[in-house]
Amino acid sequence: MNHEQHMREAIQLSQDGLRSGRGGPFGCVVVRGGQVVGRGSNQVTSTFDPTAHAEVVAIRDACKALGTFQLDDCVLYASCEPCPMCLSAIYWARIPEVYFGNTRQDAASIGFDDDLIYREIPLPVDKRRVAMKSLLHAEALPVFKEWAEKTDKTRY
Repeated sequence: MNHEQHMREAIQLSQDGLRSGRGGPFGCVVVRGGQVVGRGSNQVTSTFDPTAHAEVVAIRDACKALGTFQLDDCVLYASCEPCPMCLSAIYWARIPEVYFGNTRQDAASIGFDDDLIYREIPLPVDKRRVAMKSLLHAEALPVFKEWAEKTDKTRY
């Protein structure tokens, strides 16, 4: 597999997205068996979607192209170290290998600072900056119990 070639495509997508005004300077490709199966560039500002990061866009593209929600035989190439949201999406998609160009420190130096989120995640819920309170737990729990007992579910 030509890692440099795939990383160059991710970098090119980051530049194309930046220059077109679609979003920030981030690009990503998902590769399976040496072939690109998903592409994405940051589209946060053009789609008014704060989750439209390059990695999420590329993962969605790859999953649609392959007809699956698990990319456990794929490799992801991102122009920058994934933020916490994108890293979570990578784990949820079961992608086993990631290559990245710029570091999160590089991103922070141009105004994309994910460090706050990285610091918030390990805090207890009641210590986070975003107010989080449990509500209607007794009404929500039966749905989880029903899922646990469901025999024909698709596990993910």
